[in-house]
Amino acid sequence: MRRLVLITGFEKFNIALYKAAAEEAHRQVPTLEVLVFTDRDLQDETGRQYLAQVLRETDAVLCSLLFDYDAVEWLRDHIRSIPLRFVYECSLELMSCTQVGAFTMGDAKRGDAKSSSLPAALRMVLRKLGLAGREEDKMAGYLSFLKTGPKLLKYIPLGKAQDLRRWLEVYARWNAGGRANIVSMILYIAREVLEIPLVTPVPEVVEVPAIGVTHPRAPSSTPYFRTPAAYLEWYLRTWPERAAYPRAGLLLYRKHVISEQSYIRELILALEEAGILPVPVFINGVEAHMVVRDLFTTSYELAQRRRGIRETSLREPDAARVDVIVSTIGFPLVGGPAGTMEAGRQTEVARRLLSAKGVPYMVAAPLLIQDLESWQQNGVVGLQSIVLYALPELDGAIDTIVLGGLVGDRIVLLPDRVRVLAERIRRWTSLACKPNQEKRIAVVVYGFPPGAGATGTAALLNVPRSLVRLLRALHEAGFNLGAPEKYQSFLEDESGERLLEAIRAADQVVEGSGVPVDKITTVHADELQSWLPREIATRVAKNWGGSLTRSDIKRLGAYLCLGGVSLGNIWLGVQPPVGIQGDPMRLLFERDATPHPQYLAFYLWIRRNFDAVIHLGMHGTAEWLPGLPLGNDDTSFPDLLFRDLPHIYVYAQNNPSESTLAKRRAYATLISHGVPPYGRAGLYGQLLNVRDQLRELEEELQAASASGKQALDALVVESLRASIEQAGLDCDLLLQGLEANDLDQLAADAAKLKTYLAELENRLFAEGLHILGMPPSAADMEKYVAALAEQQPAEQRSWQPQELQRLLQQRTDEIQNIIRALQGQYIPPAPGGDLIRDGPAVLPTGRNIHALDPYRVPTWIAFQRGAEIARAIIAQHQEKHPGTFPETVAVMLWGLDSIKTRGESIGTVLELVGAEPVREATGRIVRFELVPLSMLSHPRIDVLCSLSGIFRDAFEHVVCLLDDLFARAATVPDETPEQNYIKKHYDNEREAGRPRRLWSNPPSEFGSLVADRVETSTWQSGDELADTFVSRNAFSYGRGERGKQRPELFERLLGTVDRVVQQIDSVEYGLTDIQEYYANTGALARAAQMRKRRVSGDANAKVTASFVESFGNASTRRPRDLEELLRLEYRSKLLNPRWAEKMVTQGSGGAYEVSQRMTALLGWGGVADFGDDFVYEQAADQYALNEEIAQRLRQSNPEAFRNIVGRLLEAAGRGIWRHPDEERLAKLRALYEDIDAQLEGVL
Repeated sequence: MRRLVLITGFEKFNIALYKAAAEEAHRQVPTLEVLVFTDRDLQDETGRQYLAQVLRETDAVLCSLLFDYDAVEWLRDHIRSIPLRFVYECSLELMSCTQVGAFTMGDAKRGDAKSSSLPAALRMVLRKLGLAGREEDKMAGYLSFLKTGPKLLKYIPLGKAQDLRRWLEVYARWNAGGRANIVSMILYIAREVLEIPLVTPVPEVVEVPAIGVTHPRAPSSTPYFRTPAAYLEWYLRTWPERAAYPRAGLLLYRKHVISEQSYIRELILALEEAGILPVPVFINGVEAHMVVRDLFTTSYELAQRRRGIRETSLREPDAARVDVIVSTIGFPLVGGPAGTMEAGRQTEVARRLLSAKGVPYMVAAPLLIQDLESWQQNGVVGLQSIVLYALPELDGAIDTIVLGGLVGDRIVLLPDRVRVLAERIRRWTSLACKPNQEKRIAVVVYGFPPGAGATGTAALLNVPRSLVRLLRALHEAGFNLGAPEKYQSFLEDESGERLLEAIRAADQVVEGSGVPVDKITTVHADELQSWLPREIATRVAKNWGGSLTRSDIKRLGAYLCLGGVSLGNIWLGVQPPVGIQGDPMRLLFERDATPHPQYLAFYLWIRRNFDAVIHLGMHGTAEWLPGLPLGNDDTSFPDLLFRDLPHIYVYAQNNPSESTLAKRRAYATLISHGVPPYGRAGLYGQLLNVRDQLRELEEELQAASASGKQALDALVVESLRASIEQAGLDCDLLLQGLEANDLDQLAADAAKLKTYLAELENRLFAEGLHILGMPPSAADMEKYVAALAEQQPAEQRSWQPQELQRLLQQRTDEIQNIIRALQGQYIPPAPGGDLIRDGPAVLPTGRNIHALDPYRVPTWIAFQRGAEIARAIIAQHQEKHPGTFPETVAVMLWGLDSIKTRGESIGTVLELVGAEPVREATGRIVRFELVPLSMLSHPRIDVLCSLSGIFRDAFEHVVCLLDDLFARAATVPDETPEQNYIKKHYDNEREAGRPRRLWSNPPSEFGSLVADRVETSTWQSGDELADTFVSRNAFSYGRGERGKQRPELFERLLGTVDRVVQQIDSVEYGLTDIQEYYANTGALARAAQMRKRRVSGDANAKVTASFVESFGNASTRRPRDLEELLRLEYRSKLLNPRWAEKMVTQGSGGAYEVSQRMTALLGWGGVADFGDDFVYEQAADQYALNEEIAQRLRQSNPEAFRNIVGRLLEAAGRGIWRHPDEERLAKLRALYEDIDAQLEGVL
């Protein structure tokens, strides 16, 4: 008895077909046993043992679509002794095992990009036969060769060519698919390869076109149409009444069509029932771009061609016009599944093709890697998320929808998800055909936290001025803004504050205000009840006091108030807070919570009354609502709110992390906007006095050196010392020479002070806020160029100043592409990232920004940079503790800095543990491998990885690899606890089953709640804030564990932490600018210090937090202790008159930015006891007690001004501001009483 074994990966849905074919072949060839396995059989030790036993007695093996690294490595070891090995469409490491007689594939090298497309043997054959064609068409040429190759090679007598022919004959049948072809393939292997005599001839391949069009009701005589044009001619002849339906070009898997997967039929018929005309084109997977390029056309493309603009090789007689393109495959458009081998390499080709078509490109597909049960519990995870989200987004795909997935071995379609797809198609195509004059557009601004002056603000964006520019552009584009007398005054006000005040006033209507219901936008509670699914309505009522009209939600009787200003067909409103007054963030921190009724009414009313919604700026709250973390289902609140609503989201270009959450959970088409120009801090006030007196000291030192004097004039030294104290620089620097008047020490102090002042003077900050669609002025352009040029020497620079300037001038695209999106057009993609770090690579703005492929993180450079940071952290520790190493370092792993630095923080973790990334031949990282201790300069250091919610969800692959690394590090043999601190600590925690080192918030939840407590002043001590952090972050993640609460284990590990390290990824937002740093890094450091003191009994034990500014050049990328960096940042920004003036001139938004930084200052006081008097004194003098500045702040944003004054008083009351003088406090109290009375009168 001979044996053939088939092992398949991403084809579990075909397993029944393959087994049936195997049984039929065995009936025809009784001496051949055919066994079928899937990659599921490789997932546990029992399955592997059985398969290993089978393979030991196997004559031939066929492997297909296997990519899991561990499974591939296991198979490589277990099939090498099998004489005949057919390996198709697998990882290159496994394909290199191919052997059919003398024909082999050769060995694939790990990480070798040149080996990551076609196997070398086939590249050579294609080249000699002239079949390679365009670079992007090579994979399709390869599939074409499968048909022609066996016939061409038949007449070449050489043995190796005939072995290649046999390999191709088998592949042709396998790839053709269907039961008859699989039976034919097995019979071919039996006769031609295993030389088993057959009674009957081997059937020829049942030909099915590589590309064709299918329909479940096509004539039996022509089940497949050769071209979309032929299909459309038949379709409209059969159903002429559907000619006006919006047309969706569908890209389908050919194998799914051939194997008659039922979901294909169900999908096509469901779309038709919803009023969509499908054009369902099937492909092998690699030809998607060729179909889009040559066989799909659009009204936009045809109009361009009539103007003589021909950007594609369109085969017009064969093509069908479509209004939207939908891929049910995922992967990159160019290359399909094979395109994952070089992720992003052909994205420019895809962008060019899709831009030429000018219609939305969507992804809606069943899950083929994970099953439905897994999705419903955890969302889309692992490689499945890369296939459906990360890779298509590089091409500009939007609105990814999970259509269904595997249940057992069947692909099951979910009717509700198909309805979502159909609804979104209809809404997007409606935007394309409806006149702008008739379109109704909702524009949403933010107002969180309530009562703090936040209404109409967004990070880095001047919202009021941007609103005016946007409204002007909409008016010019023909959108209806109503009567001129209603909108003219708003559009004439460049500041936008008049419009913002009207929006703010409409949002403040509440019970008892006397405003008639018919004068404002409202939704009756009964109407909301009718809009909500019954189970959702019940949950909402239960969560909010048993009623949809709870009294502390804005309402007028039974009407929920939405606020808003109507300008013709444009409505402008304020996003409601997700909680209620006094508990504004409740929703984000309660697992079973729901949005409150007014929040739901706000968005559901927009859904039902508008053609599209625009969210203006970074960022709102809708994308953070409860539901699956990725891959919405009908229980996910973002799906309920945006289900069929085209959603345009204006987002800062430097945040590809949180923007990705909006794109994936809230169906957002992103439009990036620029960052403000970069200013230099310079020196000011007392710092200038210090500089001048330092020059005098340097002159005295030179004179003393020349004359042989042993001491300087005491007046010069004392004058400098006094200026240093007045400036607060004695907190920053230890200058011993000023006390002793020692010449050598004075010279050293002078050099130290000079270096520090130079660094302060040259630090960059973001000047003010960006205005949407406004190109930089000539002066600002020079600032951008200078800031970027400083980071890279000219000889290493990959860009030219002229190129940078040209791309920055394209900021007009920011508004133009909003209008294009409102016309249902394709928005070209671009990577999000840091302008200083990435330069022109993240330009121009106005693009649908995306993140990166997490399977390639960290990059090699990022790994090296992260390792340098780790070594610097160790050296920093040893400066203070000679002869020792930190036993545990807590590393903050955040989504934003990991995307922007390409994974440097991961590199830091790897160096501390003593490991390096292992890449397969395609460049995909598949393991973190321990390196021998002999190659390290330190022991294996334990690491507590604190994961942001976005990192946890977007980098699940990395989380699993790290978890696996820690498990191996804890059990590595022949290493003592003194050489391996992971092993040392794991000995005390074996009850957890494996070391738990990856911690985050509860599943699907975000944030530590620390900032919320600081903002609402609901805390008593820094220790209380630290405990809040612990309670929110004691959830363990890793392979097989998704958010299990383990507070005791987390606290035990915290007690071993010596240092905390965090990267800062941008100039725009540092430690002092946003709440997240103190609320997470600061709170973690305090929590670790509390527990360390408790465990050690040392009341003075200290845990140091270090920060690395990763956006700068190499000379600035050194770890800095927390207090050092806080002082640098406060001096260069908050206390700096230049920064203050740039912010104050921004109106209400600038005032709010100042206010937020005052809250953050208080937060650092809470978690880190930071309370340098000079910071509070100078902040009070500059913003509250400077009459001119105070008046401007108060006038533009009285709520923000109240917060500024209130935070100063709160800091004094809590003892954080350590030595406030009573005169200042009295003035501040009087100011607060005055502004509070003013606001209460207004409210």
